[in-house]
Amino acid sequence: MAFPTTEVQRCIIHQIRSSTRYVSYKDVKQFTADLKPVYKASTEETALSALDEFEAKWGGKYPLAVKSWRVNWNELSTMFKYSPEIRKLIYTTNAIENFNRQLRKVTKTKSAFVSDDALMKILYLTTMSIVDKWTMPIKDWGSILGNLLIFFGDRVKITL
Repeated sequence: MAFPTTEVQRCIIHQIRSSTRYVSYKDVKQFTADLKPVYKASTEETALSALDEFEAKWGGKYPLAVKSWRVNWNELSTMFKYSPEIRKLIYTTNAIENFNRQLRKVTKTKSAFVSDDALMKILYLTTMSIVDKWTMPIKDWGSILGNLLIFFGDRVKITL
């Protein structure tokens, strides 16, 4: 295994989207509202208790939607090991999704590239353009970095 100490955290938003595929449109709003206590819980025990309540309410009507949370729980609950600051960093994937969207935008209009090098060059230039626009610092970065050092001190490198 290339990264033996890797911990997997499944994207909560993608899990919600996946589970609501099985839910009638008229129930989606209440269904997702009832899911909030599960993924917003402060501890894994509280989250599991909320998931039990959620299952009691919705499990009979939408068993596949609830089952997907149970089946994927090991990869959904990784975040409960960490502080709220690190959790937010883990489950806010907007920056990553935005980056991927911008890369897709420049490649989807082309049906073919002259060579692999041509594709790599356009992706490189697009990446450089995107990186130039990253000027906003991450909110509360000092606190987040401190928490990362507590959990991953042997893997986080700080340059002064």
